Amino acid sequence: MHIFFNRMATLAMYAFLCVILIFALAPLVFVLFASFKSNQEILAHASRLLPIEWTLQNYKDAWTLANFKRYTWNSIYMTAFIVFGTLIVSTMAGYVFARGRFPGKGMIFVAFTATMFLSFGSITLYPLLQIAKLLHLNTTLWGVIVINVFGMHIANIFIIRSFVNSIPYEVDEAAIIDGCSFFRTFWNIILPLMKPVIATIGIITFKYAWNEFLLPMVFTLGNPDQRPLSVGIVALRSAGEAASSWNLMLAGTMLSVIPMLVVYLILNRYFISGLTSGAIKR
Repeated sequence: MHIFFNRMATLAMYAFLCVILIFALAPLVFVLFASFKSNQEILAHASRLLPIEWTLQNYKDAWTLANFKRYTWNSIYMTAFIVFGTLIVSTMAGYVFARGRFPGKGMIFVAFTATMFLSFGSITLYPLLQIAKLLHLNTTLWGVIVINVFGMHIANIFIIRSFVNSIPYEVDEAAIIDGCSFFRTFWNIILPLMKPVIATIGIITFKYAWNEFLLPMVFTLGNPDQRPLSVGIVALRSAGEAASSWNLMLAGTMLSVIPMLVVYLILNRYFISGLTSGAIKR
């Protein structure tokens, strides 16, 4: 009887997970098939999943009509600088909070952590725009890069701090005996051990930066050539002959999803291990 209930519980768990998977994948599958439909077919047969007539013209038009090549390059360099800068800032801050010794460290970390529970939304948009304007970066993606890199990445810092705390302090003591400074211990000893958590944070940051919409849209209103893919895709809706070219926008959406999937497939083996690496004290 006990075995029967265990099997039923397992089946119920798998059924629940399958339902969640369907809800998660359904929008992506719909967009994938709709990207091969003509605009007329999308409007006339919106509820039909498979296209009546398959076409690749949407992808060709999305690439040529909306300056997609330029938007792709903008997204690549914006995302690359945000990911690289965020990793540097987050790893150094997490290491300082884990190993640093200075007055008020606990209070500062509590204050930082408290901001995780505050959501200002678009309220901070105007102050951020004014700061970028003072730096003469309000009409370029470099404003978005600077704001994202030097913004407070509390979740990243929290994950890295937990990971560093899981490393025995004897490692630092051995480095100090060998003559390493605080920074050199971080750079030569601790940072190489952070590969799993760095991959995890890199994927999370890449996803956020690649899909960032509001800030790039505001910062590139007067400079369309600086638009990233996330903003350019919305412009695809009015890029065709029709008033609403959904076929082009959906094809552009699929093109923008591909890099995210490639990055995840390459780094997925580090993703879970990085999330759980600080959960067990070594």
